[in-house]
Amino acid sequence: MLKAPLEQFQILSILSIKICNLDFSITNFLLINLIVLLGGFAFTLAFSFFTGNGDLKNFYYFFVPNSWQKSTEIMSEVTAQLINDTILTDNKKYFPIISVFFNFILLNNLIGLIPYSFTTTSHLIVTFILSFSIFIGINIITFKKYKLRSFSLFLPANTTFFLALLLVPIEFISYIAKPISLGVRLFINLMAGHSLLKVVISFSWSILLLENFISVGLFLPMIVLVILFILELGVALIQTYVFIILTCIYIQDAS
Repeated sequence: MLKAPLEQFQILSILSIKICNLDFSITNFLLINLIVLLGGFAFTLAFSFFTGNGDLKNFYYFFVPNSWQKSTEIMSEVTAQLINDTILTDNKKYFPIISVFFNFILLNNLIGLIPYSFTTTSHLIVTFILSFSIFIGINIITFKKYKLRSFSLFLPANTTFFLALLLVPIEFISYIAKPISLGVRLFINLMAGHSLLKVVISFSWSILLLENFISVGLFLPMIVLVILFILELGVALIQTYVFIILTCIYIQDAS
C-alpha cells in the first residue's frame, strides 16, 4: 500500500541507464507512454489481421463488421463527429491529428485507473506539452492564412487609441490563458480524482486491518469506493471529450 495519496504520482526509475553523465533511465512514466503508443500500433495491426482474415495484404472492411472493426469504427466515428460538429470548413484534414490526441489522452486516462499503474496525464508537464503544441500549431495556421492581419485579434474594431492601451494587454492575456487552462483542466481533474480514490482505499484498508473481511463497517467505504471509481471513469471519458472539443473550437476560431 502507498503511504500518501500523492505518492502514486511519483516518477520512479525502473531501469537505471546513465551514459556520459546523461540519464536515460527507464521510468514508470516512460513505460506507460510506450505502452499507450505501442499498444495503439499493436491494436491497428491486430485489427488489420482479424479483418483481413490473417492476410495483411488483403486488408478490407467487412460489410457486416466484426468486433475489432466495430471498436475501431466507434472510436473513429466519435472523433469524426466532434470534428464535423465544431470545425465547419475544411475539417477532414484535421482528423488524423485530432484522432491521435483523442486516443492518446483516452488510453492514458483509462490505464491510470488500473491498480498500481501510472497516470501520465496527471502530470502538468504532459498536459502542457499537449495543450501548447496544439496552441503553437493553431497560431501557425492562423498566421499562414491571415499573415499580419492575425494580430487584429488583440484589437477589437472601432477601438480608440487610449482604449486599445487597455484592451490589447487584456486580450493578449486571455489568449495566452487558453493553452494554460486547457492543460491545467486535464491535470487537475485526473490528479484530484486519483488522490480521492487513494484516500478512500487507505481508509477501507485501515478498517480491514482493525476488523476483518466480514466487518459491517467495511461495506460503507467499499460502496463509496465503487461509486468514486465509476465517477473517475466518467471523468476520464469526459475530460478526453472536453480536451478534444476545446481543441476543435480553437481550430475553428483560427479558420
